[in-house]
Amino acid sequence: MSVILDIDLDYFGLFEQPLAELERLLTWAGRPVDFVVEHHHEAYTRWKRMVAAHVVPPPHLIIHADEHHDMLSERPPANLGNFIYFAMRHWPDCRVVWVTPQPIDYPDLWLSDDAWEAVSSRFECARRFRRRWPKPNVVSVCTSPDFVDARLSQRLLEKVEACRDSFGPKVPPKIGRANRRPASPLNAGRRSRRAGESAWKPQALGTA
Repeated sequence: MSVILDIDLDYFGLFEQPLAELERLLTWAGRPVDFVVEHHHEAYTRWKRMVAAHVVPPPHLIIHADEHHDMLSERPPANLGNFIYFAMRHWPDCRVVWVTPQPIDYPDLWLSDDAWEAVSSRFECARRFRRRWPKPNVVSVCTSPDFVDARLSQRLLEKVEACRDSFGPKVPPKIGRANRRPASPLNAGRRSRRAGESAWKPQALGTA
């Protein structure tokens, strides 16, 4: 199994020092960005191709750093607003951590009861990264030009290239006995909506 770090550049608009936050995130990841896409669901297509080609095993964890959860609908086809839901259905053992310091809403407001029930036990929200999370085998970046200021996007992409020099070749490592990642720290917990209940609020991970 593998870990994907999925970064949308709109995530950095939530920080006072976006370039420093990007550098900190890539330093934690310990590997260069594997590819950049313009529209976020294109990253999901690339992940599936990498798994099908045996470049990486199927993911057991997607760390989704994004201003949005991208689970706005269960209606096909997968698009930039719902691809995370489809990734969770495509890989039924995969968990997702949506990382955002300011969650704007939650998937249960958008998905049907049945769709939310199918994925809710594998979805969590965290307001910041935790150093003890398993390191990624793939790092993807989405530029989301409709949501990110063009000048900020250019500066962030320049930082991505600058950070590349500090890493080795961008080949996702194979996971064998000597390179086995620690188990995901995420705690499962099925949550479902009942009539009259307020919207579900996921608990931030790693709270001291």
